[in-house]
Amino acid sequence: MFLNTKLQSREKPIKVAFIGCGKFVSMFLAQYNQLQKITIDTIVDINIDNAKKNCLKSGLITETVNKINFVTSLDEAIDRDVEVFIEATGNPIIGTVHAVKIIKNKRHVILVNVEADVTCGKYLADLAKENNVICSMAYGDQPSLIMEQIEWAQLNGFSVVCAGKGTKYHPDFEYSTPDTVWGHYGLSKERAEIESGMNPKMFNSFLCGDKSAIEMCAVSNASNLKCPSNGLTFPPIGVYDIAKKLIPKEEGGLIDYEGQVEVISSIDLNQKDIPNNLRWGVYIVIKAQNQYVKNCFKDYGMVTDVSGSYSAIWRPYHYIGLELAQSIYAIALDQKATGQTVNYNADVAAYAKKYLKVGDRLDGEGGFCARGKLITSKKSKQENILPLGLTDNAVLKKDINKDEVIKIDDVELNLPKEVIEARDYQYNLI
Repeated sequence: MFLNTKLQSREKPIKVAFIGCGKFVSMFLAQYNQLQKITIDTIVDINIDNAKKNCLKSGLITETVNKINFVTSLDEAIDRDVEVFIEATGNPIIGTVHAVKIIKNKRHVILVNVEADVTCGKYLADLAKENNVICSMAYGDQPSLIMEQIEWAQLNGFSVVCAGKGTKYHPDFEYSTPDTVWGHYGLSKERAEIESGMNPKMFNSFLCGDKSAIEMCAVSNASNLKCPSNGLTFPPIGVYDIAKKLIPKEEGGLIDYEGQVEVISSIDLNQKDIPNNLRWGVYIVIKAQNQYVKNCFKDYGMVTDVSGSYSAIWRPYHYIGLELAQSIYAIALDQKATGQTVNYNADVAAYAKKYLKVGDRLDGEGGFCARGKLITSKKSKQENILPLGLTDNAVLKKDINKDEVIKIDDVELNLPKEVIEARDYQYNLI
């Protein structure tokens, strides 16, 4: 309500530019006709014809599309009168290069590209601060929505015991590839890719656990919550059991520490749906600090554990790109991020999905070769582990067994200087 009030007094339009025009951005475009004072100045995409088609499919009229500056390179847009750039390529290496350029040109950037955020986010956030601009998470993506709940809890005096999201997870899914993904979603290849424009590699990253590791890494780095001791465990839990089970083990729960991230599954080990599951949503668990608060939990019908100390709040859905305007308005009207990296606590390690041999070229998240696992940044540095975000086009120098962790020395990397500088900067913080 406060941003909306500020919006009414804003006179000049908020000019934005998108880098990448896939599913997330298409969802934003579907809301564009209803948004006040946001003007799309530029869309950067390597396939302009496809980007224009996505605009029209999302409900923009030809006249509106014709007013947009379509280009194939950020260099052609960086000097334009744009207030907020939205990086939505999904490629962590390219995304980092783009973000560095945007920030150094003293423009705000929203990282729909969570992959870039977890690979180089602490560097980018500090660089943004140095240049007096904002590097923000994208509202609508789950990390930003989780951070909103965490902030609410902390501002109101609660300790956050656990935070995370729901997903459809099963151990067998960890080895899914872009060739097998749609069967797990109950969709045909034609329905998913042709009718809906869904990217099989990206959607496979949600299924095989990569995206969960990436998003919880982002939350850990933004909130200072810990990683589980041995990666995410995906317990199958319905919403009314969150407060009972996502509490420390010594209190009868399932988590390793008070103050950690975790993802819960909407299906059990038999792949049956859990009643009242949180497949599409986000949650936090909070703790009462005294008896009076415990009494309040009970008096007002809040869901708690047996002791009455722990309660939970959750949001059943996230609306993805349909909610992105919130980030744009927060930056333009309030000069605030909707979540941002403030620590370098966690990384996403690359593990072999199958037997890999010398000369094999890795293909990034959601691909055929590697899967991601949430680990601490300390472990990442000490054991020289290859982050999942750097696996795209890395070439193996040695054979790697299935399920073995991939080390940086195991691959030939050809990284741009911006990424090398960012990773060195983050390692030096440990």
